Amino acid sequence: MRFLVFQHIDCEHPGIFRDLMTSAGIAWDAVELDAGDPIPAFDDYDALLVMGGPMDVWQTDEHPWLITETTAIRQWVAGGNPYLGFCLGHQLLARAMGGEVEPATEPEIGILPVQLTDDGREHWFFRGCDAEIMSLQWHSAEVTGLPAGGIILARSDACAVNALAVGDNAVSVQFHIEMTDTTVAEWGAIPEYAAALEQALGAGALGTMDSEARQYRSDFRATSETLFQNFLGRVNRSRERDGQTPT
Repeated sequence: MRFLVFQHIDCEHPGIFRDLMTSAGIAWDAVELDAGDPIPAFDDYDALLVMGGPMDVWQTDEHPWLITETTAIRQWVAGGNPYLGFCLGHQLLARAMGGEVEPATEPEIGILPVQLTDDGREHWFFRGCDAEIMSLQWHSAEVTGLPAGGIILARSDACAVNALAVGDNAVSVQFHIEMTDTTVAEWGAIPEYAAALEQALGAGALGTMDSEARQYRSDFRATSETLFQNFLGRVNRSRERDGQTPT
């Protein structure tokens, strides 16, 4: 089994999902789109993971590769293939499939809870999760219009679409649970993220967020493990459909 990962900045990688993929015997290839890496042919891949980044989905003049990426995501998802997006990857899924993404009315930044919707509690992706999940939030854009066939799986006070499903094969989360011990510090070094953090929470907020994230480290990992296993189950169903052996 092999996964393809779209990255938009070096430090926004799959985080703890790297260990989970390795433990499951899954090979994976990362494509660094912001560095000019080309998108490979999809033939050899069983799933697509799309990570976060400091750019916005509408910044195609500054980042023209977003156009190519959005087209690739649309083709992958429309083909019924397993997709998992985080933050920007959540917004790109909505955009690629005909939804709307706009600047957030209220930027959502901090260690904050999200609540599963009724649909989310019944969906395969969140099977085994609590109705409320603690997460790291760090976004100033949000999904404001669902694509055709899209359903909301999770929400928060500041963001109505905190997790999304399109069809039975594509899921995404606006929030983060994939962090490692170095994630917050690495993201805090990104100028766009640092500016948004200080504007939302004031000077010195990075240290507070890092400390709070460490307090929830075991919760984040447990949620990551559950969601990964649920997603892997969906990938195996796709492989069985195509006559391949499940992992």
